[in-house]
Amino acid sequence: MKGYGKISCKKGNLLSVLLKEGIYVENPCSGTGICGKCKVRILAGECSPVTETERRLLKPEEIRAGIRLSCMTEIDGDIEYETLQRERRARVLTRGYMPEFERDVFQGGYGVVIDIGTTTVVMALIELASGEERGAVSMINAQKYFGLDVLTRITYEYEHPETGMRRLQEAVVQSVNAMMREVCREAGCERAGIRQITVAANCTMMHMLLGVDARSIGRSPYNPAFLEAKSIPAGEIGIEAGKDTMLYCLPQVSAYIGADIVAGAYVCELQRTKGNILFIDIGTNGEIVLACGGRLLCCSCAAGPALEGMNISSGMRAEEGAVEDVRITEQGIELTTIDDKEPAGICGSGILAVVKELLRTGIVKKTGVFIKKEKLAETDYRCPMIRLNGSKREFLLHEDPPLVVTQGDVRQVQLAKGALLSGFTVLLEKAGITTNDLDKVMIAGQFGAHLPADSLTGTGILPEDVKEKLVYVGNSSKTGAYMALMSKAVRHEMEELADKMEYVELAETDNYERIFTESMIFPEF
Repeated sequence: MKGYGKISCKKGNLLSVLLKEGIYVENPCSGTGICGKCKVRILAGECSPVTETERRLLKPEEIRAGIRLSCMTEIDGDIEYETLQRERRARVLTRGYMPEFERDVFQGGYGVVIDIGTTTVVMALIELASGEERGAVSMINAQKYFGLDVLTRITYEYEHPETGMRRLQEAVVQSVNAMMREVCREAGCERAGIRQITVAANCTMMHMLLGVDARSIGRSPYNPAFLEAKSIPAGEIGIEAGKDTMLYCLPQVSAYIGADIVAGAYVCELQRTKGNILFIDIGTNGEIVLACGGRLLCCSCAAGPALEGMNISSGMRAEEGAVEDVRITEQGIELTTIDDKEPAGICGSGILAVVKELLRTGIVKKTGVFIKKEKLAETDYRCPMIRLNGSKREFLLHEDPPLVVTQGDVRQVQLAKGALLSGFTVLLEKAGITTNDLDKVMIAGQFGAHLPADSLTGTGILPEDVKEKLVYVGNSSKTGAYMALMSKAVRHEMEELADKMEYVELAETDNYERIFTESMIFPEF
């Protein structure tokens, strides 16, 4: 629910003060004044004058009502405030495809597998003797308070050199401990009985979990502090389990191809395939692995948070009330929301569905530009769906609450599409094959699992001719962590696999700017 409170600070930035107090404030851009989502109503007390950034991102009536962007507001003394967001129940993917493999023999005890993503954390408790999952739990990554993507969290380390690394580690470790208490309570077992924990995560999250400086990942030449698999006592980083519980972290390939992708590639058996298989994990970053002719080429694409429902004007995570599917008809706009709740915002699958429909109905051109309303006949069913906000055109998706899709939102999706399709294209060119030569395109990840083929190909993120080749494998990162828990041979094979994966730096590819520009063009209907 909305939160009311009172804080006192000799002098400081309101967002930083609220985060330090553990108060939930949405801040996708990590306080850079870009997203306009960290709104707080000031009820009493003195604070700095309204900035030009706030005048640009807030409505005049919001400013008159005392609403401020907390990242742009300095306080000095006591203030009373009201937060304007509430945390909603999120939809988190916990399962996925699992291949056959030979398990080790265990005499008893439990193991824990953890998939740490930028957005979500998933945990499962495993009975080692049987290999059965005794319980699973998930939550939004508590590091969200420090930014919604890896670069803003790395920026937080830069801006807080004395405390940033420790606070980011504490956030995720405390989450792991809370989740472990919950899953053990539900299963009726003691944490002292946990013998082994395995973790799959992207490279930045792995550094932050282990309390290792991640700043080098955010600057050229983007060299992580480590890539190899790690095995340490769990208690060494504050995880509360058994006295002798060991923590195993899966191996990584590069700064932006982490253990989660190694796990996914292993689960999809890319190291064994004789065909041409493309593996894609779609999220804030899009990671792609191509198995072709015995080679494993991989790259990372900065898809951006738009595909997670953020950095768009009416965006939100995949939580209850989020619009996840859209159909534009002559009779009106049909919406589908998570849990059939009243529309509250647009999540990642929703924004792709909207853009696909805008393209299909001709409201948006293949260049990503809205058509001019004045060129439509007054009787055209699309006419009332387009409105002007000043001189800018936008699409009215829902009236109450007002949900719109702006030209800037379409642009964010277009940039994400360009990043993903260009990575896809570069790997195929490196391997000397075409889409016709692909046997399968395997879609993994929390976001990818909820994307129908129509949205992926309808927006041109993937070419139309792979539509019938798509295979959804679910949370392959968690599955890989499970396989590593249950088999030392799997761990060894994953470490070998990571060594074989060839990382392709897209920015250094010949003609990449041209490939990226061409990849941004939307398909025509």
